[in-house]
Amino acid sequence: MPAGFYLIIAAQFTSALADNALLIVAVARLQELGLPGWWAPLLKFTFTLSYVLLAPWVGPLADAVPKARLMAWMNALKFAGVVLLLVGVHPLLSFAVVGLAAAAYAPAKYGLITETVRPELLVAANGWIEVSIVCAVLLGTVTGGLLVSPWVLGAQWSSELIQIAQAAVPALHGITSLAVPVAVVLALYLVAGGLNLGIPDSGKRYPSSWAGPRTMLRDFMAGNRLLWADREGGLSLAVTTLFWGAGATLQFIVLKWAQDALGLGLDRAAYLQGVVAIGVVAGAAVAGRWIALHRATRVLPMGVAMGLLVPCMAAVDTLMVAVPLLAVIGACAGFFVVPMNALLQHRGCRLLTAGRSIAVQGYNENLSILAMLATYAALLAAGVGIGWLIVLLGLLVAAVMCLLILRDRRATPAPRARALDSPSSSWPT
Repeated sequence: MPAGFYLIIAAQFTSALADNALLIVAVARLQELGLPGWWAPLLKFTFTLSYVLLAPWVGPLADAVPKARLMAWMNALKFAGVVLLLVGVHPLLSFAVVGLAAAAYAPAKYGLITETVRPELLVAANGWIEVSIVCAVLLGTVTGGLLVSPWVLGAQWSSELIQIAQAAVPALHGITSLAVPVAVVLALYLVAGGLNLGIPDSGKRYPSSWAGPRTMLRDFMAGNRLLWADREGGLSLAVTTLFWGAGATLQFIVLKWAQDALGLGLDRAAYLQGVVAIGVVAGAAVAGRWIALHRATRVLPMGVAMGLLVPCMAAVDTLMVAVPLLAVIGACAGFFVVPMNALLQHRGCRLLTAGRSIAVQGYNENLSILAMLATYAALLAAGVGIGWLIVLLGLLVAAVMCLLILRDRRATPAPRARALDSPSSSWPT
């Protein structure tokens, strides 16, 4: 791997670790405010909204400035969003600010990987970055669970620290009782920002693409159509769009299912998210080691397997069965999404610029997250049981993956290696 690659991984890991710890802390804050359970997925909804609304502009922004510097700026904005939570601002508003920063951070991060890593190493590089993301999910949810556990919130030293802070800074008089967990998240964002500043510049520069808002929106939509129309790009974009929408929904389903079906508290329910993350790490590591880029589409049946395994959760009511089941679901997810993500980045970089292709990818994936989380929250508010929601999600994933496999097999035969290198290959309509 090129110089600076592992520093990118370290910065990404620390920032994502803070994001996931913050999610658990924010859910605890919602519960502290006495809000019903369907508010929890709205945290992710407000976080993701900026990804969709700002997609036409964050790609050109990532191409206009050194990407490592932009990542450091966005970590500073995340820090500001968490400060809002610290002083008692509603968690949804705080998460919206953090999501605004994350929307610009994502194309810079993935674009930097695409700029610095050779195409033949992209699957391995994506294996590294996906493993770092999932490890951050694992440790972030565990950290968040620990931070909201009675060991921290109920400790005398925690109350004493809050009193000292309020005495030293009168402006902090209205800080939330979750001040200590929030302060830990702030420290993580500071570390991530420092790591970003040490990442070397890739040296890649692009012609200026700043224009009027309408022109940039039109260019973005044209790039979106181009990537969907490409055979390999369209297939991989469809798969990752489904994966991230379902994955975000499953994250909240696991939290509620663990509390309702297994009788766990929020802190221990967060640990079960970590079990899924361990499985994803294992699957991503195997894919990064054994799946070549030109064979990426061979992993699609794993998506069907993942979808069929999810409904099994509805019949589980013991930890002894829940833990291995969640680990296997995660392994299937990690094994099929890493090659698809690498294929999508490869095609996107050839058809568009690195920043623009990642912005298009983020737009579609996060639009899926918004739609699926909104549907989940609405069904939950309407009183649909968590068991039925689990079954519906799993069958949806399996059905869509089967349709994508059939559509790919019915496409005009073309050598995979040629399709990977030629912008003329098209996604059949």
